[in-house]
Amino acid sequence: MASVNPPRGMRDFLPADKARRERVLAVIRERYRAHGFDEIETPVMEEYDRLHAGVGGDNEKLAFNILRRGLDADGVRAAADDPAQLSDLGLRYDLTVPLARFYASHRGELPSVFRSVQIAPVWRAERPQKGRYRQFMQCDIDIMGDASARAEAELITATLDTLDALGLEGASVRINDRRALDAMLDLFGFPVEERPGVLITIDKLDKIGADGVVAELRERGASDAAADALASFLDQVAQRAHEPFGEAQIRGALPEGVDDAIIAHLVGIGEAVGAALGADAVGAELPLAFDPFLVRGMGYYTGTIFEIAHPSVSYSLGGGGRYDGMIGRFLGQDVPAVGFSIGFERIVDLVSLAEAAAAEAVVLVHDRDVPVAELLALKAALVAEGSRVRLEQRTKNLKGLLERASADGYTAFATVSAGAERDDLELKPLS
Repeated sequence: MASVNPPRGMRDFLPADKARRERVLAVIRERYRAHGFDEIETPVMEEYDRLHAGVGGDNEKLAFNILRRGLDADGVRAAADDPAQLSDLGLRYDLTVPLARFYASHRGELPSVFRSVQIAPVWRAERPQKGRYRQFMQCDIDIMGDASARAEAELITATLDTLDALGLEGASVRINDRRALDAMLDLFGFPVEERPGVLITIDKLDKIGADGVVAELRERGASDAAADALASFLDQVAQRAHEPFGEAQIRGALPEGVDDAIIAHLVGIGEAVGAALGADAVGAELPLAFDPFLVRGMGYYTGTIFEIAHPSVSYSLGGGGRYDGMIGRFLGQDVPAVGFSIGFERIVDLVSLAEAAAAEAVVLVHDRDVPVAELLALKAALVAEGSRVRLEQRTKNLKGLLERASADGYTAFATVSAGAERDDLELKPLS
């Protein structure tokens, strides 16, 4: 007998859970729209070659690929060693690659600076575990066509405003720049070909500490000179007192020799965010922190990268960055682009939003002998008044029936006997 459970790493949502998720999504959509972002939709599938173009990092290895139509057993055997011959489509593993393709397809119909919202499920062939799913929701905002710090500042302020609206006040954003990270590794003496592995190790800094990072780099074959230079720098950074986000903090957290233009771009983000939040941009305590060792794993990032931190949890609630080179792969012409994604599956469990105080939600508990026509007439009358209505036949365990209805968001009930009319209904609260 086939299993009645959903596929591993995927979930069913009961009515109350689904309603809660939709309330959170409604707030996210409303706040993003208020900040000038327009929602789009793209197909759940993209071409195999696009999903495996070398821009998705490790996520490309987690793509669910779709078998080419029309392949017989001999065709499958002949193509068994080449996934590109077996598959021509795949399920999207994120929303950024589809967005780049969308922009390349519709650029002539879009404004010169396009602000988009995408809220949709994605699929990855993860090993299922707590908090890690094979199907999950992503909530992305992106700005294409703006290379200035204004774009990052708009994304950051819209994201912080959205988290505030969800009741998650006190969030902050950690910021770095992949160009600054590359410059540091170059100054420390790590060869270009070693840097992908070096970044993987540096990304573990919060988990294994500075000594663990340096030890792992030595185990990976890093030169003593490069490992010693990084160790010395990590020690210097750890000893620095906290400073507010700004030029002094950024320069103090970077070795000498990093391009001034990179620093100026980061400073510009802070000034713009400060202006948006009504803070004095010089020396103010902004909800920003420069982190020279923030990595972000996606291979398509070309500049600024950021993550959301919140005091209630130890993990990130989302992140993003610049990917100025991606759209050019589809368009043949580079277009500046930057995006920010809220980790919906992480925040939905942290949010407590009351159900909208709109119309009453009523359960009509009826006797078995009440004619169907009467029940539907009563239901129609209440619906016309703006109520949400469910019909339930009376059971022996009336208490259990009402408790289930309350869990599903219903607020009142009435008992219905044969011959009852609208004015006869006595609505009683469920709680």
